[in-house]
Amino acid sequence: MVRCYSLSDKPAADGYRVTVKRALAPLSAPNAPPGAASTYFHDVVREGDVLRVKAPSGQFCLDPDPVVPSILIAGGVGITPMMSMLLWAIAEQPGRTMHLYYGVRNSADHAFRQILEDLAAANANFHLAVVYERPLAGDIEGRDFHSTGYVDLELLRRTSPAYVRCRYYVCGPPPMMANLVPALRTSGIPEADIHFEAFGPASLEPAKRGPRSGLAEPLDIRFERSKRTLAWDGLDATLLDFAERKGIAMESGCRSGSCGTCETRVVSGTVRNTQAGAYQVAAGHCLPCIAEPGSALVLDA
Repeated sequence: MVRCYSLSDKPAADGYRVTVKRALAPLSAPNAPPGAASTYFHDVVREGDVLRVKAPSGQFCLDPDPVVPSILIAGGVGITPMMSMLLWAIAEQPGRTMHLYYGVRNSADHAFRQILEDLAAANANFHLAVVYERPLAGDIEGRDFHSTGYVDLELLRRTSPAYVRCRYYVCGPPPMMANLVPALRTSGIPEADIHFEAFGPASLEPAKRGPRSGLAEPLDIRFERSKRTLAWDGLDATLLDFAERKGIAMESGCRSGSCGTCETRVVSGTVRNTQAGAYQVAAGHCLPCIAEPGSALVLDA
């Protein structure tokens, strides 16, 4: 089972409290199997079991500067990290201007509804906008949600105050990320003010292919911590595939370039991405799950 669960809030006094929703077969495919990971947590994991975890990582966190307004944009369960940012800001910087745009299908998927409504009612600097894609018959605009459709650039332009500058934080499903993040970039917002994290399938099968065209000779790939130097011949789709085939242990949680678990420091050499990633990689690092070497390479792995 290849699946990573991430926690996006600080622990309580007695540890982390995690809720794992049981994922059933979708309505569009009722005969499909239920979610493997959530089923495992519900039916197999028991009190006292030991689960593997890693230290906090990633760069998707709220800038502590309270002066610049923050616009949080969440789609579906992408609301989770936004809740952490929002609760921290309200508790620690109550005068900070925060906007939250939250897009879901309808009231059946509207998470944290009462909490968000209570926070908006109690904090004049927090502005909430809920967007339903397909409202149910009993969903009432103005009571349950503020507009229909999707959270897109047109909606932001129409409803956001004209700040001189603000920071954007975006987290949602692949279609939302693929449309909104590039739109923000091309609208003139500085790259430094756009922060995002995507989620998608936990495991995507890499495309099978032959040797990379134009590869005149094998490239030496040095895995520094493993103390091994191997010849890249272009038979693998990515550096992660290559490492796994050669028995190099590299942590990973997906093959879509979004979770960041496999982020690795590039000691020397160059890499190029085989597809666009949705995780903000630190300078001098790469995501082996979507990268191939552009030259002889030394990796901190």
